[in-house]
Amino acid sequence: MKENARIEAFSDGIFAIAITLLVLQLKVPPASSIESVDALWKSLVNLWPSYFAFILSFGILLVSWVNHHYLFNLLDKSSRPFLYANGFFLMTITFMPFPTALLAEYISTEFAKPAIAFYCFGGVVNSLGWNLLIHTLYKPEKLINSEKKEALFNTIKKSVQFGMVIYLATTVLSFWLPLVALAINLLLWIVWISLSITER
Repeated sequence: MKENARIEAFSDGIFAIAITLLVLQLKVPPASSIESVDALWKSLVNLWPSYFAFILSFGILLVSWVNHHYLFNLLDKSSRPFLYANGFFLMTITFMPFPTALLAEYISTEFAKPAIAFYCFGGVVNSLGWNLLIHTLYKPEKLINSEKKEALFNTIKKSVQFGMVIYLATTVLSFWLPLVALAINLLLWIVWISLSITER
């Protein structure tokens, strides 16, 4: 359990760094470009792509952190495959600020489609990390011993598998209907937050 606490503490640090990198994408309009109060208001309004991308990615990272913490509460021990899987999962978390910045930069331009497709693909990579993490809880050795914990684990496993399907579908959809694909990504984490709040 002490080892698991160390792993979770390290993971929490990675989440904190990723979230910090997200907020750094919000750029303050330079004073040299502002000539009036109205100009500053206009500049702040024009930053809406950055606000939107930040909120969307913050929601995804929040859901990931909550579920990651919840998952660690089910573990009785760890293994080397689990450590490596957790490392890969954390890599997908630290990657998140890049597609977020790309989305913020291009969503309001004629080049929005590839930016949205790449952002959706980031969800696929994150889901891959989740699925690998879940897989190592049972192979090559079982890290959960309690039957009650196994029931809770199965709920998480179904969510992770469902998420992979949705993110793959939205990535494909983004090549034809990018805004719809993005809206589905937004709705998905809202649904997951709602479900986790009511979960017992």
